[in-house]
Amino acid sequence: MSGVIPAPGANSSGSKFKRRSYTPIADINVTPLVDVMLVLLIIFMVTAPLLQVGVPVDLPKTSASQVGGKDEPMVVSVNSQGEVFLGETKYDVAELGAKLKAIHEEKPDQRVFMRGDKSVDYGKMMEVMGVVIDSGFRQLGLLGEQAQALGRGGGTVSPATPAQPAPRAPTPQPQAPAPRR
Repeated sequence: MSGVIPAPGANSSGSKFKRRSYTPIADINVTPLVDVMLVLLIIFMVTAPLLQVGVPVDLPKTSASQVGGKDEPMVVSVNSQGEVFLGETKYDVAELGAKLKAIHEEKPDQRVFMRGDKSVDYGKMMEVMGVVIDSGFRQLGLLGEQAQALGRGGGTVSPATPAQPAPRAPTPQPQAPAPRR
């Protein structure tokens, strides 16, 4: 939005009509910039969760810490029906082996992560893991959800050795509400 401000000393004295000289305002209108930035923020907030691997897998829980790395790993997923995916592309186990061998020739130091639904047969996971290892990959990891999300603590488990149990105060029992009439 631009406007004009009368220049100082632009009035001529002694004339019936005053002549004004106007100069443009050189300020930036920030409102459209803020509007565009807020729209972009909302778009990125909505699309960011969709950029993850799209194969729905119910991962088992673990208390192990995350392992960092330099490059983006390949992800092999096995869903609850026993179907095998490399990224988001479905493969048979034999086709997966051929594809992984071709990838291993290009990138021999590539990391591979396996995601398996917790209802998948153990034998199926071992079969897929064997195909990945036979393809030449030695950096293989298994993915799971963090146990802290469930309210359980992480780390090592040590047995509790209480010296003497502390006396407990009786907890008041909740009373049932009276029926409405």
